[in-house]
Amino acid sequence: MSLQFRLLCFFLVMETVRIFKHWKTQSLNKIDFSKKGSVDEDIEDIVRIINQQDCYFTTSSCSGRVIVIDESSDLSAIQKQNCSWLFVTHQLCNSDNVFAALQEATGDAVMKFEAFVLHVQCRMLEDAQLLHNVAINSGFRNSGITVGKKGKIVMAVRSTHCLEVPLSHRGKCLVDKDYIEFLVHTANHKMEENKTRIARFYSCLQSALQKGECVRDEPCKEQTSSSVYTRRRRRKEEIINSDCSLVGEVDDPEADLALFNDDH
Repeated sequence: MSLQFRLLCFFLVMETVRIFKHWKTQSLNKIDFSKKGSVDEDIEDIVRIINQQDCYFTTSSCSGRVIVIDESSDLSAIQKQNCSWLFVTHQLCNSDNVFAALQEATGDAVMKFEAFVLHVQCRMLEDAQLLHNVAINSGFRNSGITVGKKGKIVMAVRSTHCLEVPLSHRGKCLVDKDYIEFLVHTANHKMEENKTRIARFYSCLQSALQKGECVRDEPCKEQTSSSVYTRRRRRKEEIINSDCSLVGEVDDPEADLALFNDDH
């Protein structure tokens, strides 16, 4: 390898580091425009430890929640612009709160449980792979990596551990209180499992960062032991006509490529 080529590689890496630092500074200095306006208590430690790393920063997060929203009955309307939040909690809930919220519905009320979600921008693809490995091994099987047109690499921690049930139509309740109690019991069970997975994710994250910690101005070392990437490369070698796709669902509007996206 020539000296000129090595110098070119060095300057490209340094420019990548500089641009990433700029993105990180901009993002962490932004005002939190979420409804709550702060990081959820159950994931404060996770967000803190990620943002302390030189090769990561979080862009959005939610620890998981149970919500009741009132959507417009007009099917032609844009739902996000025509709905109101009747009830929300990031902890276990009780049926009385949900039933009380339902009395305020004037449109189509829907009860949802949404699991822990976290979006992390990563400096290098190897850094994203480390986090993706942590997410998959923690039970968040719908996690994936997206690469945007501007080179932004985002790792999304997601799962299919969710619930969505309509409760009313045009303000008229469609279910009785016994069914609401059943739904709340189901949602609380999912919330408890969600908290278990969050704790597992935090533990796996700490372990992974200790073994392949981001070094200042250097990319993270890729985790190779029991890595899903090692297994996938092996499967690719064994199966020529693989059914696995490298293109998946994209959360980032500017993203045009998704990698390693499990949706099962």
